[in-house]
Amino acid sequence: MGKYQADAEKLLKEVGGKENIAAVSHCATRMRFVLNDHSKANEAAIEDIPSVKGMFTNAGQFQVIIGNDVSVFYNDFVAVSGVEGVSKDQSKALAKQNLNPVQRAIAVLAEIFTPLIPAIIVGGLILGFRNVLEGIQFDGSTIVEKSVFWNGVNGFLWLPGEAIFHFLPVGITWSIAKKMGTTQILGIILGITLVSPQLLNAYSVAQTAAADIPFWDFGFAQVQMIGYQAQVIPAMLAGFLLAYLEIFFRKIIPQAISMIFVPLFSLIPTIIAAHVILGPIGWVIGSWISSIVNAGLTSSVNWLFSAVFGFLYAPLVITGLHHMTNAIDMQLVADFGTTNLWPMIALSNIAQGSAVLAVIFLHRGNEKEEQVSIPAMISCYLGVTEPAMFGINLKYIYPFVAAMIGSGIAGMFSTLMGVRANAIGVGGLPGLLAINTKIGGGWLAYIIAMVIAVVVPIILTIIFRRQGILNKLDPVGANGGALYAADTAPELASAAAGVGSTNATNMTGATASATQIKTEMYFSPADGTILPITDVKDPVFSQKMMGDGYAVQPTNPSIYSPVEGQITNIFDTKHAIGILTPNGVEVLVHMGLDTVELKGEPFHVHVKVNQSVTPDTLLADMNIEQIKQAGKETDIIVALTNDDRVQDFKLTASGSVTHAQQIGEADVK
Repeated sequence: MGKYQADAEKLLKEVGGKENIAAVSHCATRMRFVLNDHSKANEAAIEDIPSVKGMFTNAGQFQVIIGNDVSVFYNDFVAVSGVEGVSKDQSKALAKQNLNPVQRAIAVLAEIFTPLIPAIIVGGLILGFRNVLEGIQFDGSTIVEKSVFWNGVNGFLWLPGEAIFHFLPVGITWSIAKKMGTTQILGIILGITLVSPQLLNAYSVAQTAAADIPFWDFGFAQVQMIGYQAQVIPAMLAGFLLAYLEIFFRKIIPQAISMIFVPLFSLIPTIIAAHVILGPIGWVIGSWISSIVNAGLTSSVNWLFSAVFGFLYAPLVITGLHHMTNAIDMQLVADFGTTNLWPMIALSNIAQGSAVLAVIFLHRGNEKEEQVSIPAMISCYLGVTEPAMFGINLKYIYPFVAAMIGSGIAGMFSTLMGVRANAIGVGGLPGLLAINTKIGGGWLAYIIAMVIAVVVPIILTIIFRRQGILNKLDPVGANGGALYAADTAPELASAAAGVGSTNATNMTGATASATQIKTEMYFSPADGTILPITDVKDPVFSQKMMGDGYAVQPTNPSIYSPVEGQITNIFDTKHAIGILTPNGVEVLVHMGLDTVELKGEPFHVHVKVNQSVTPDTLLADMNIEQIKQAGKETDIIVALTNDDRVQDFKLTASGSVTHAQQIGEADVK
């Protein structure tokens, strides 16, 4: 009998049986199912399985979190189910069958813009800072007018600002080529042809008379030489045409001459189509979309439009439809110079965080839930809402709705005051830096909107709970005090605490004492910047479903052991390594996020199973640039996966660290 046979049999039953499984695979921490009918999965029963630490659905996959022993669990599951496993890529392809056409389109949009978001955020911050230098006045003069130094800084910062926004089509066409698996340099070249200095700048078209617009004269036809700086739709149309042409010609052109003719027959027709057909059509479509949104937010009923958008933005995040707002925001900036949509998005982040703050107040003293709620609130105020929404607000419903109402009111006020942003910026409270100070109410109006987004959700969350409105999981006790999640929702308490599913033994085979407490030291696995695990951009880790721990954003490729112990597992994809400490703590070293998809290519492992290691032992080398180019995060996560042994983990370091530097300690049973 396999170690997890009983749990595997129950999981098979609760996901709807063998006939409901289209595909199954696993990564370093979770089982990934593609189900024929998701409604047949009994999530409540699955959560009661001892080995299961949590679950969620993403991109058509039903993912069940198991932990460090997932490979063993997977083997037992395959044995009891008779379902043959598939590769991660095959699983993702099959998962698309569970998405409707709109969801597929949104998923594609998300995959295109995700690699670009870091640059867009940096660009938004740069434009926000330049806005301060050019807009804030002292004694009747702006900062740039008073200071030669700041005037120089302001001019210099336009260099990266222009590169990010004016040349955005280059990033879009590259990202499409990368997503479609075609030649990325061709995507870059196509993008450059859309923003070449030979062309009339897109920002100058409106001010240029038709007779003065340059053109290519082919004798039988003339084509206007217009650039598509900052345009989103034209770049997307051209990028997809290039990708599909390359895929088509790869199939029909013999491999011996494909190096010459595939790029030629793909690139040249696409460039022609981009300037003759796709560019003009895309310009019209993009202008039409941005004009409708802008009209809705500047019309006489803008209060209603903004209130509805602010109210519904958080549910859009759940469905994934919020990814489309990136393209709309960028088109608004291209057409109008600023966006009135993004400020409301940042306010929605703040509102969700404020609802969590109210829950923290109502549940004060619940230490288990605070392990999730406090980090979730902080990340929400800094623009990342998923931990707050999925970890707390959606569990109870009433704080989620309270945040939606607060977001709607704050968004309505922001729009009525004419607040606009220079570009997409950092969400949450830092979003203030992206607000244009020269238009509408500027910073003052937006600060008031932020206060609304803080106060209204807090008040409504408290009222909803005490009045029992939308409140089933979190009733008020007879004395008016909280009945904590640990009492009323055991599954939440279990997930919040990240309780492990195995009872590890120490190196000698003796079971760890339940009463003897030892202090165990933890070290940095790499040179870089230390992060609390709650800041990792993956809810499985940030919500401590895998247990407590920490992460490091590495600055070089060398990855070392974070503890003294013994190697217990090296994943086939080389992206994760398991270590057992002398005190019986199971430590997972996870290199990057979603790097299982890279099939081991960026990693070179230097250790073997059963090898003893210390903080000076080199575990692996990781190609940081290759991971970044794949659009993945490079964080090195250290998770203590059987935290039934870990009573109290303390992170004692911050900022920059070096490998083998002690950065934390834990009390271990």
